[in-house]
Amino acid sequence: MRYFAFCLSLICTPLLAADVPGSQDLDSLPRFPRAEIVDYRDQPNAEKRYPQDGLRRISGQLRATEVLAEGRLRALTYRLPEEHSPREALTLAREHLQGQGAQLLFWCEGRDCGSSSLFANAIFGNAKLYGPEERQSYLLLRLAAPQQDSLVALYGITRGNRRSYLHVEQLDAGAALPALLPTPGTLLRQLKSSGELSLPQLGSPDEQWGDLLARTLSLDSTLRVGLAGAQAEAWRAELERRGVRGNRLQVVASEGAGLRLQQLR
Repeated sequence: MRYFAFCLSLICTPLLAADVPGSQDLDSLPRFPRAEIVDYRDQPNAEKRYPQDGLRRISGQLRATEVLAEGRLRALTYRLPEEHSPREALTLAREHLQGQGAQLLFWCEGRDCGSSSLFANAIFGNAKLYGPEERQSYLLLRLAAPQQDSLVALYGITRGNRRSYLHVEQLDAGAALPALLPTPGTLLRQLKSSGELSLPQLGSPDEQWGDLLARTLSLDSTLRVGLAGAQAEAWRAELERRGVRGNRLQVVASEGAGLRLQQLR
């Protein structure tokens, strides 16, 4: 009877696989519940190119806008529980990092990301990450001060065998990173995903951000936005000057630091 009860307990209770020896989570990002580390690297010096565009190979050459950095690299690949998708894990990771002040530089999903094979092999060097392109997602963020010279890249994929993985890399650059801006598509995806885009670092309108926000709004000519913040009126005038129709812009509040865009229904 004791033997039968022991065998039954093995059937009813799933065995938890251990992380690979020597691995550990990043301080900047909590582990997704019940995920396990299946690959881990900690390199004191590495050069990395992180795309800010869909990955394509043209005439044998990898073509994409990218961020280049060199420094300490920690790379972890998690296998996710079967009942949770990589996009769910990426959403929690993005919300946590942005809640800590990280700046989202790039965000793509599905075929917009380009070649899964190139992400797996050319960018992350891990064949486990190759899968159907419609099941992939990718994020690139810059951490907030005092870690402003650190980049975090996240890539999620569900393979053809239905196993799901979340790959996370943190590169702590050995030299100060230059000014980095998000892409227009990334800002639009943020705005539409939550209905709001918060840009606390923006004061009075400037050339770079004026151009970037105008290009963001040009991606969807039907989108109407509310502008909030101490300089909301100035930003509305700047965006109109750059070709955004005035009937798409509405000042909803003129108080508070920075600039906030709200999607209007």
